[in-house]
Amino acid sequence: MAARLKNKVALITGAGRGIGAAIARAYAREGARVACAARSQNELEATVAAIRAEGGEAAAVRADVTDLGAVRAMYAAAAAAYGGIDIVFLNAGGSVERARIDEGTVEGWRATIELNLIGAYYCAREAIPYLKARGAGKIFFTGSGMGHRGAQGNSSYAVAKAGVWMLTRVLAQELVEFNISVNELVPGPVRTRLTRDVEEGAPESGRGTPFLTRGEWIKQPDDVTELAVFMAAQPDIGPTAQSYSLMRRDG
Repeated sequence: MAARLKNKVALITGAGRGIGAAIARAYAREGARVACAARSQNELEATVAAIRAEGGEAAAVRADVTDLGAVRAMYAAAAAAYGGIDIVFLNAGGSVERARIDEGTVEGWRATIELNLIGAYYCAREAIPYLKARGAGKIFFTGSGMGHRGAQGNSSYAVAKAGVWMLTRVLAQELVEFNISVNELVPGPVRTRLTRDVEEGAPESGRGTPFLTRGEWIKQPDDVTELAVFMAAQPDIGPTAQSYSLMRRDG
């Protein structure tokens, strides 16, 4: 089967581990040149090494998505390395603090919003000139079922992801005339380092609540990649303002 992303350049945030690293490897297998972005240089280098070991092409770009200057430098570095950008997968995120609203801290709530929503906004906004320069492009956000249905004990993350859900729809309307599609991938429960304590209920830490989707398909990061590749392989004038979900039920 022909490589579905041949000659495309993809930039993926949160690519140092988990879902982001799995998608970076999958895109490279499909022929894309991949700029892998994250805060941890060691984790980025591991992702890039894994891609190169499989014969793919990748570069590490260290960036903190909550720092607008770093985001701008990230895009400039990726474009300089590969001559442009066609696909942006905005995956960086996580819960800084899991707690009931009256028990958590203002600082933790704000930090989660900044990471998951403001960071997504920075990355999407700064991608636009690069995608317009190509005449077409794709922006993807990693969403969450929590952003569609809420979750007690995790208000900041749920609110941030609800914002990402709406950002997907508004940005899609604004960019459709430029052949730039904007969609959201909702993976449902995935076993990563960041979600392990949520899945287990975190009884010893007192943080978080168990997944509210008991009976759900609890996935590994690689289980998300086929849908991520399918989304990236759609035609330039293709689906936009959509939420693609791997959840079995809404909960």
